[in-house]
Amino acid sequence: EVQLVESGGGLVQPGGSLRLSCAASGFTFSNYAMYWVRQSPGKGLEWVSVISSGGITADYAKSVKGRFAISRDNAKNTLSLQMNSLKPEDTAVYYCAFGPPTYSPRGQGTQVTVSS
Repeated sequence: EVQLVESGGGLVQPGGSLRLSCAASGFTFSNYAMYWVRQSPGKGLEWVSVISSGGITADYAKSVKGRFAISRDNAKNTLSLQMNSLKPEDTAVYYCAFGPPTYSPRGQGTQVTVSS
C-alpha cells in the first residue's frame, strides 16, 4: 500500500522559512518523479514543484520559483521542500504526491500558515 506522510508545517511570519518532509513507503520511490502540490481554502489543487526520479532535475511554479527548493533522498525514501521568504499567499495545505492529472495518491497534507 502506498503511503505518503507529510510533516513540518506550522505557523510562520511573512519572510520566514519552513522545511516540509514527506516519508514514502509501499512503492519503489526511486522509480518515480515526485511532486509537491498545495490547496488553499476555496481553491483547487495547485502544482508547486516536481523533482525527477533521480533527483537531477526540478521545476517550480512561477509563484514559488527562487524561494522554494525541492529535494529527495532515495536511500531514505524521503521528499523535502525548503520554503524561504514565505508570503501570506503561500498559506495552504501542502501535499506530496504522484503526478498529474490527479496528483494521486497523495498524503494527508501538512498545514502551512503564513501570518503576522
